[in-house]
Amino acid sequence: MRKLTELLEQWESVPADPTPAQTYAVRLPVHDAARLEALFEMYPQVGRDNLLREILSAALDEIEAAFPYIPGEREIARDEFDDPIYEDAGPSRRFHELTRKHAERLSRHASE
Repeated sequence: MRKLTELLEQWESVPADPTPAQTYAVRLPVHDAARLEALFEMYPQVGRDNLLREILSAALDEIEAAFPYIPGEREIARDEFDDPIYEDAGPSRRFHELTRKHAERLSRHASE
């Protein structure tokens, strides 16, 4: 999982350039748009698309990490102290399931 602070360090060096699978258009409040424009000006070597992609990816990583673990009823393993570990019944489980579903769909459309 990348942190936003790691992006700042990366932007000082050579940026990655992954091929986008999907395009999104969003309308931003003026203050947020101004902050993005400031970053574009500060890190022109990164490129607008890369910068936006990396900020969004890092933010999604942080959201995923923030989902609370809610133990389910089914025991899936035991830890080093032989205590039970239960399946995650929280939102992260649903998020991972939906992510896999949409990744498959987007991959199919990208290969067409």
